[in-house]
Amino acid sequence: GVIQESIKSGKIGSVIGATNGVLGVLKEDLFDISAEKPETIEALKQTPAAAIGSCRYKLKSLEESKADFERVLDVFGAHNIRYFFYAGGNDSMDTADKVNKLATDAGYELVCMGIPKTVDNDLACTDHCPGYPSVAKYVATCAAEAGRDTEALYTTDTCTILEVMGRNAGWIAAATGLAHRCPEDAPHLVYLPEAAFSFDKLVSDVKEVLKELGRVFIVAGEGLKDENGEYVTADKGAFGKDSFGHVQLGGVAEMLKAMIEKEVGIKARFNKLGTNQ
Repeated sequence: GVIQESIKSGKIGSVIGATNGVLGVLKEDLFDISAEKPETIEALKQTPAAAIGSCRYKLKSLEESKADFERVLDVFGAHNIRYFFYAGGNDSMDTADKVNKLATDAGYELVCMGIPKTVDNDLACTDHCPGYPSVAKYVATCAAEAGRDTEALYTTDTCTILEVMGRNAGWIAAATGLAHRCPEDAPHLVYLPEAAFSFDKLVSDVKEVLKELGRVFIVAGEGLKDENGEYVTADKGAFGKDSFGHVQLGGVAEMLKAMIEKEVGIKARFNKLGTNQ
């Protein structure tokens, strides 16, 4: 990885880690990763989550967050940091890009590189993000196993809904079909954020599957939108926004459950994988 190759190069004095990402830079909460034992660094390859921590701190435009960006360069200069590697998703790549532009304008010699990590698998110019294969395997397994449970209990719980992550990208939802071995296997219906969602179509789809199999297993991405591009769970902004200005998502599974029980007349249940992904 980046840490091992940087140490191996012999051209970098030390590899510095910032606790909780850019927030650690702003607080100058830094530590020497290269001082760790080689086996400890090697073990990071099999360690879930972010070993040095992460954050949801919003760095806005260069004009709006000028003080923060200048602070980043001040800290880099104080520690003679000339390479900046930032792992994450779209917002993290945006931060790396902004730091690069500021360093260039300030005449500070700095190489900025964004490392694709996001499980959403929605970064441009990548074949796939490193965080995606593990979540793909996980959700596919969950769908396959929960599907068997629905198959066994269809006389009681006829419908199961599995809600997965994915604000604007359906890669995770799509991955639930990887364990398919035959048409009867779950999931039977998969709804992606990229495709306009319709409750009428949902009801029609469910009835069709029920007619054929007597049960139905549904997977839905958390970011489902209607034909107007509005989140189906964000009615009148009830869920608020996070620090990046993104609508807080959640409630897709509950809404589908209520609609199916009302319009189709069968019992439904739902599972939300959440941060297990």
